[in-house]
Amino acid sequence: MKKLLQPITMPHWLQDFLFAIPRIVCGYLLATDFGAAKFGLPWSPPDNNLGFFEVAFWFPNDVASYGGIFALFPAFFAWMGAFSEAVGGLFLLFGFQTRIASFLILCTMLVAVFMQQFSNGMWNMLPAMGFLWVSLFTMILGSGRFRIDFLISKKYYNENN
Repeated sequence: MKKLLQPITMPHWLQDFLFAIPRIVCGYLLATDFGAAKFGLPWSPPDNNLGFFEVAFWFPNDVASYGGIFALFPAFFAWMGAFSEAVGGLFLLFGFQTRIASFLILCTMLVAVFMQQFSNGMWNMLPAMGFLWVSLFTMILGSGRFRIDFLISKKYYNENN
């Protein structure tokens, strides 16, 4: 569990600060724009009429159109995808359970790139590809020293040594 929680820190705090910027920006965009439009959160657009943790009515149909296993369980995959964008975006923003949230976001963005946007051309894939690369990066490095995971792992590491 310590390996999942403990982030890798750079030699200088400025490097950690610069590495935190893409994580914070992507987490914010996922939680407030991309995820909130599909998943009911307090800041979801009122026009979407979404209850708390409710998935937009159109999203399971969109997921089912991918075929295969997505067509068998469209509500589950729609909920997981919307949850990973909205709540995973929050976790990325605050640097809490960063590697786990990054893995969920990475899986969601792989589906978005190859199942949803691939036939629409490179330009339409760019947002999902950007989130995919940032999630891959944060899945490997963790949150750095500027977030909750660092504080938790620092406390945990100091208590057990």
